[in-house]
Amino acid sequence: MDRRECLKALASFLAASPLLPAQQDPFRDHSRVPGLNELLNAFDFEAVAYAKQPRAAYDYPAHGDGSEFTLRRNRQAYDWVELVSKRIAAPGVPQTSIELFGAKMAFPIIVSPTAGHGQLNPDGEMATHKGAQAASNTTMIVSNNSTFPFDKVAAAATSPLWVQLYPKQAIDVDRQYLEGAQAAGARAVVVTVDQQASVYERDLHDRNLNPGRGGRFGTPPRAGNPYRVSDNRLWYEWKFFDDIRPFVKVPILAKGILTHEDAKMCLEHGVDGVYVSNHGGRSLDYGPSTLEVLPEIVDAVAGKVPVLFDGGVRRGTDILKALALGANAVCLGRVPLWAVGSFGTPGVQRVLEILQAELVHAMQFTGQTSVTSINRSLALTNFP
Repeated sequence: MDRRECLKALASFLAASPLLPAQQDPFRDHSRVPGLNELLNAFDFEAVAYAKQPRAAYDYPAHGDGSEFTLRRNRQAYDWVELVSKRIAAPGVPQTSIELFGAKMAFPIIVSPTAGHGQLNPDGEMATHKGAQAASNTTMIVSNNSTFPFDKVAAAATSPLWVQLYPKQAIDVDRQYLEGAQAAGARAVVVTVDQQASVYERDLHDRNLNPGRGGRFGTPPRAGNPYRVSDNRLWYEWKFFDDIRPFVKVPILAKGILTHEDAKMCLEHGVDGVYVSNHGGRSLDYGPSTLEVLPEIVDAVAGKVPVLFDGGVRRGTDILKALALGANAVCLGRVPLWAVGSFGTPGVQRVLEILQAELVHAMQFTGQTSVTSINRSLALTNFP
C-alpha cells in the first residue's frame, strides 16, 4: 500500500468508529449551517449566530438583566397588539421614507448602538456600517463602547452615523469624545440614561467562559459599598443635558425613557428627541416592555420632538406596530449583531433588507399608503 491508500484506510476506520459520534453534543443540532441566501427572517440569523460564535461572544449581547423577565416581556408585548387590516386601499408600493432632523431616510429603521462588534467579526462596526449603507443607506448609531474608534467606523462607509454617549462625570472627557465624533461626521448624539446597575445572571452562570463579566457582583467590595453596586452610572442628573449643550452642535436625544414624566423632563431640558428603550431588557429586571409604555410617552411629547423606539423588534409587523403606537422610527439592536456575527457586511445588508421588505408587505396588507398614514387606528392593544 502506498501512503495515500494508508491514509484512506485510516480515515475510513475513524469515520466508522463509534467513538466519533460519542464526541458530539446530543443537545444541539449538528446539521450544516445554512447559507446567507437561505435565511428568511431575523430569527434565522440568531440561530446561525448561535451556531457560529463562541458562547461568550453570543451571550454578551444576548443576555438581559437578572432573571431576564423584561428581556422576554419585550418580545411578548408584540403578541398583545393586533393589526387592523383594511381590505381596500390605494394600489402601489407604500411610501416608506421619512424625514428625521432634516435628513431623509428611505425607511423608518435605524441600527441601535451596541457594543463590541469586533468580538463578532474582525471588521467590527466597520462591517456593520458597510452593511447599513448597502441596505438603502440606513442610519447607524455607533456605541460609546465600540471596538473601533468613531472616526475609523465613519471612514468605512458613507451612510449617516450618529454617536452614543455614556455620560462621564468628568465633563472634559465627554467634550473630547463628542467633539471628536462630530468632527468625524456624527449627525446626532444619543445620550444613554438607563443601564444603571445591572446584574447579568447568565454571565455569572457562564463566568468560566466570560471572566470578569456579570454586572455588579464582578465589582470588588470597598468601604461604603459592601454590596458591590456599580456607581459609575448612578450619578446622572437632568442638568447633564444643559452642561453638554454648549459643545454639541447636532441634535441630542435621551435614550432610556420609559415614563411620561421623564419624557416631559426631556422637553424641559431642550432634548431634541426622546428614545424609548429599556436597553434591550438589560437595564432593570421586571421593568415594563417598551411597547407598553410607548403610547404614554408619545402623548406626553405631543409631537414636539421625534420619538424613537427599540426593544425586541424582530419582524416588519413589529416595526409597523411601533409606528402605529406613535414612534417616528424604530431601532434594531441584537438583529444586526446576529447578522454581522454570522455573515459580516452581507449579513447586515440582508437582514435589514428582509425587515424593510416585511414592513412594506405589512403596510400593503393593512392598507397603508405611506408612513405618515400610519396611526393608532391600525393597532388594537390588549396590554395586561
